[in-house]
Amino acid sequence: MGRTRGAQPRRVWLWRWRSNPLRRRSDVIEAWLLLVTLVLTLFAGAVTGLAVAGTVDRSLAESRAASHTVRAVLVENAADALPSPVTADGSGDGHTWVKARWTAPDGTSRTGRAEADAGDKAGSVVIVWTDDTGRLVPEPPSGADARFQTVMAGLTVATATGGMVVLGGWLVRSRIRQRRSEEWEAEWRQVEPSWRRRMRG
Repeated sequence: MGRTRGAQPRRVWLWRWRSNPLRRRSDVIEAWLLLVTLVLTLFAGAVTGLAVAGTVDRSLAESRAASHTVRAVLVENAADALPSPVTADGSGDGHTWVKARWTAPDGTSRTGRAEADAGDKAGSVVIVWTDDTGRLVPEPPSGADARFQTVMAGLTVATATGGMVVLGGWLVRSRIRQRRSEEWEAEWRQVEPSWRRRMRG
């Protein structure tokens, strides 16, 4: 004869929210804790993520507004200048850092190193980015690069915030479960003597 399987216990969803004689006060607290943790995780993550994304977006916009392109003239051959750093895969981008001269907004002449093609000669014109005082600055992100930085910053902070909320909820839930186990042990110590007497009788 084939082996018959016993009846599998039926999982009861949301049992902590239903009235039953086995439900304890700690079960209700745990149910509310899970709900609050879920809501706070979504809410706090969304709020902080959007706030940081907005801050990054405004910062990038201010950086773009404060940066300007200027025509600079190379004062040395690119072949005699410093090569660009080698990338992780061992390849370069074909550019070098060449000494260049440009005019600041106040009319003074400035010099610094600008990125140029490896074959550029002294006297070639390149485009550099400067701030309002004429100092060289990196090209500010725009378009897809700016959107990527904004989205990634928002997602990173949202995930970190949600993780902190989940961790806090988990710690509180662990304490509730520990307290419930202690209550079970205390009740069992009271019931065990009479239960043993009935079993012997």
